[in-house]
Amino acid sequence: MNLLSAQLSQLQAAALRFRDLLKACIGRRDLTAGRALHALFLKSYVPPSTYLANHFVLLYSSCGQLALAHQSFDEISHPNVFSHNALLAAYARLSHPDAAHRLFLRIPSPDLVSYNTLLSAFAAADGAYSLDSVRLFSHMRRLSSDADGFTLSSVISSVVDDVEQLHSLAIASGLDSYVSVNNALISSYSKGGFLNEAERVFCGMVISRDAVSWNCMIVAYGQHRRGPKALNLFQEMVRRDFEVDMYTLASLLTAFTSVKDIDGGAQFHAQLIKTGFDRNSHVGSGLIDLYSKVGQIRDARKVFEEVDDPDLVVWNTMISGYSVNDEFSEEGIQCFREMQRAGFRPDDCSFVCAISACSNLSSPSQGKQMHGLTIKTEFPSNQISVDNALISMYSKCGNLRDAHMLFKRMPKQNVVSFNTMIGAYAQHGLGLEALVLFKEMLNLDHAPTSITFISVLSACAHTGRVDEGWKYFNSMKQKYDIEPGEEHFSCMLDLLARAGKFDEAEGLVKRMPFDPGLIGWATLLSACRTHGNLELGAMAAEKLLQLEPANAAAYVMLSNMYASTGRWDEFATVRKLMKDRGVRKKPGCSWIELEKKIHVFVADDVTHPRIKDIYQFLEEMSKKMKLAGYVPDVRWAPIRDNITGETRAGYHSEKLAVAFGLISTAEGVPILVVKNLRICGDCHSSIKFISAITGKEITVRDAHRFHCFSNGNCSCGDFW
Repeated sequence: MNLLSAQLSQLQAAALRFRDLLKACIGRRDLTAGRALHALFLKSYVPPSTYLANHFVLLYSSCGQLALAHQSFDEISHPNVFSHNALLAAYARLSHPDAAHRLFLRIPSPDLVSYNTLLSAFAAADGAYSLDSVRLFSHMRRLSSDADGFTLSSVISSVVDDVEQLHSLAIASGLDSYVSVNNALISSYSKGGFLNEAERVFCGMVISRDAVSWNCMIVAYGQHRRGPKALNLFQEMVRRDFEVDMYTLASLLTAFTSVKDIDGGAQFHAQLIKTGFDRNSHVGSGLIDLYSKVGQIRDARKVFEEVDDPDLVVWNTMISGYSVNDEFSEEGIQCFREMQRAGFRPDDCSFVCAISACSNLSSPSQGKQMHGLTIKTEFPSNQISVDNALISMYSKCGNLRDAHMLFKRMPKQNVVSFNTMIGAYAQHGLGLEALVLFKEMLNLDHAPTSITFISVLSACAHTGRVDEGWKYFNSMKQKYDIEPGEEHFSCMLDLLARAGKFDEAEGLVKRMPFDPGLIGWATLLSACRTHGNLELGAMAAEKLLQLEPANAAAYVMLSNMYASTGRWDEFATVRKLMKDRGVRKKPGCSWIELEKKIHVFVADDVTHPRIKDIYQFLEEMSKKMKLAGYVPDVRWAPIRDNITGETRAGYHSEKLAVAFGLISTAEGVPILVVKNLRICGDCHSSIKFISAITGKEITVRDAHRFHCFSNGNCSCGDFW
């Protein structure tokens, strides 16, 4: 009997040591030692234990091994609520909200931890599951389940529209005493555009503020372009002896980035170098974002290379940096592949950035490769953002048919999906389709955003729908409480000027609550160039050059306007001023992708291997075009030398690219040409004739929109 008692005591002691070792592995996230313990447990003749099995689920969950966590869960003969919660936590930690929700529905009697874990999964999806979060919280309240601060902070973090109601509930229930609840309120108010409310919450936390509170408020100032306030708050935080960590520093970098304060950001970078924080992946990501968004992409790459052990977020930020700087889009795709070779598995953000780079290049082959990779990859939480990026990519590659098909096949669409598709229709000159989709969006109770109206007004501008444009513009404030911004006014200026309603355009400029800015004056100048309104065009050019003296496009358009009216002295004066100020015109170039290779052309190109064939084709085509009634428009080549305007316009880069595409593809194969500047009027007219003579579908994507030529017509209806 004594021997049996002693053996039992030894077994109990061994079991306790085993439990303690397992807990230590969970705490340290030591997967190797944990798996060894699991193997030892399976080999021993220990009776099944739900208690220990739950800890194995926790082990694999904390180590990010979802498959092993699920396998361990499935091996539990009688799982309890703790078992379900352990697996639920794994789904939440790895951003699988849909799978977490399905598991939650299988729990016989979910407890507060179950609800909080699922709500945290919804909150981590950054607004994509706001409705699901509110529904779950309402269901929880109907069951009279107790909620705590963690519950409410997760719900608040999930929403943007109902923050005030949740704030009132927090006050009424006393849960506003939780620091986490107030921190969530600051973030959600800021995301919803209510900076004053965020400030009031922060100021009311005089005693209870923690480092997260300060970080949230610094980020809020950054989101609302209040860089100086963010910096002052950071300095106040330091004076009060709050611990400054990588999250604080990254928050401040967000503020510098939001106002594109490169001088302040560079000075702060110097301080980070002294403290060694610049090598931290979290801070490094913020620095890369800052330099990328002010166009200093090489400095961004230098920061990237100096980060110790860059994680997936750092790689994504670098890829994003390349993609937001169009001329470095090829490097963005290379960076994506470099990330894969480094052993990182791309997530939804990786693909969105890489697909955006493909969009900038208008590279159908690379875009389709990315689409294929996304199909092979599971995106449990944010498939919708990847689909939206793909819609944009196909549209910018001239393939509106596939963009529309992908949009229709999406299992779930959000406002961004509709914005992207409406914008695609507008860019392709299909204004009616854009407006029909906008009405469908409203019928489905998707609230339009500021970006929605930019696309809608652009659709009206590109199709000459002046009355409809005014109707939608006026409805922004009256019906949807959206304050028109600079881009909306620029769209209206574009609409009126394109339609030749210059008196209305001038009246709108005078009524605007702010200066039209670079976009507005450039829009007006471009329309004046098209319609030959020299007086208003000169004024727009003068205003534009006051804001940006180095803007080459303003000099070129104004000088060309003078040339087209025979005012050569003024033409020479503008060109001389341009030369004296050291302003150089951005070289025009066009490119076409054939058999996964990109061919680039410039005006009067002589470098392409098939350039003789191209010029010969254009000479023959020119004869056919003239027989069909084509008359060269020499206004687009204002040259006063022995070379005629007709000849110079005949060898513009877009014509060379189109010619190469025609002699290199089989009959019936459509071609896509991309130009970095706006297509000239003579080339536009020429390609219409070429499409009629050859029977080919030719799409030209210029710096402003798509021109889809077919049977002698263009999708823009010559209204561009």
